[in-house]
Formats: sequence, structure tokens, C-alpha cells
Amino acid sequence: MTQEYMLQAAVVTLFPEMFVALTQSGISRRAIDKGLVDVQCFNPRDYAMDKHRTVDDRPYGGGPGMVMRVQPLQDALQAARNYLPMPKDKQRVIYLSPQGRRLDRQSINTLAQHKNLVLIAGRYEGVDERFIEDEVDEEWSIGDYVLSGGELPAMVLLDALIRRLPGAIGDAKSAEQDSFENGLLDCAHYTRPEILNGRKVPEVLLSGDHKRIENWRMKQALGRTADRRPDLLEKIKLTDAQEALLKEYLQEQK
Repeated sequence: MTQEYMLQAAVVTLFPEMFVALTQSGISRRAIDKGLVDVQCFNPRDYAMDKHRTVDDRPYGGGPGMVMRVQPLQDALQAARNYLPMPKDKQRVIYLSPQGRRLDRQSINTLAQHKNLVLIAGRYEGVDERFIEDEVDEEWSIGDYVLSGGELPAMVLLDALIRRLPGAIGDAKSAEQDSFENGLLDCAHYTRPEILNGRKVPEVLLSGDHKRIENWRMKQALGRTADRRPDLLEKIKLTDAQEALLKEYLQEQK
């Protein structure tokens, strides 16, 4: 009987060894060990047809750099698709590139609805555009900057998705309280010792009064968001209680 995973990802990459950082560490490793996630890599170089296993070529029109060739990519993609148990119309093929839409909480929530993903990590100057037009469902970016390849963005995407899987994190409330989950940045956190370099942990956190602690954390989250990411506040509607806490925070900063 085929293993029923909550998420299966087939990654097309020239550097499958990079994904050991994801599959052998932390929360993602535990999720794999629990049978929640399956991540397999497919190297286009294994599907190149010449003796040098060539996967790139010079760009038409000239210019610096090289472009990934279609045939090795297409064959690696086909192998990745065949590996996944769901039919092709239930799979999503995602290309990670600086030209894609920006990944955020909402897009992660949408992608989390898919159980079978193929992630394509580009290299060099990019991928032949015809391959993208024919094979790619979505193109995503993790920021307005250029990396050496799509492997790190693919791992970022996978890590964000794995954290959302029921059972992946020991305490489910930990994920619920992450930054952005309620549209706000997370509040500050403290642990032992109580005094560090002359600075004490905020008194309210030592009070044992759960309602006061909850209000303090919400106020700090609102204030931190206002200070660092005011654009996020523009996207959500605050409750009357949150408005009051934010006003109180801003007054305290004067």
C-alpha cells in the first residue's frame, strides 16, 4: 500500500545535496520521520543525453551567462510527475525565480491546500521561457533580490508549508502565534535568567496573570508591527480592544 503523506514534493534541482539541510534537520526532519512529508529530488543532469551531461547553453541574442536547456529539465520534470501519486491535473508545478509573485502568508495558505507539488529550482541566467510557458503552473519569488539558484527559495517554501501540517510542530499553538498568522508581527519573547546584563524580564510576564500577559503580548505585537511594518496594519481591521492597546503602546513610547 502506498504511504499516505500530507505533503509530497518532488524537487527538480541540479544540487539535490543542498536539500539535506531541510530533510535532515529540525521540524522538517521530524515531519518526514513521522510520515507527514516526502521530499524527493530529481537532477536534470541525470537526464542529459550527451556524454558531458550538459544542462545549459548560450542564450539566443547573446549576452552573459547561460540558460538551462529544455530537454533535461523536461525529462526530469516528467520523472518528478511520475513519482507523485496524484494525477497531473491534481499536481502543481512551481518555478522559483525572482520574476515570480512574492510569497507571503496568504500565498502559503493557498499552496498548503495542495498535497502534490513539483518545485523547479532554476540556475544560471534562468530557464528557457518555452519550458515555463508549457510546464509551469505558478512562478514564485521570496524577495526582490537575486540568488545563485532556486534551491534556497524552494527550501523556504517547503519549510513554511511543513510548519503548517498538523503534527509537524510539537505544540500547535506555537505555529498559531507565529508572526503574520494574525496579520501582525510576533511579540518579544524572554527566557531564563530573569536578569541579564542588568535588564529584567518585563514584570507582567512574571505575574502569572494570564489575561494581563495576553494583553501585554498583543500590545507588543501591535506596537512592533506599527514600528517595523506599518503596511501590515493597513491590511487588517483592528478590534476596539486592539485599537486601545495600540494607542496605549504609542503613548508609552513618547
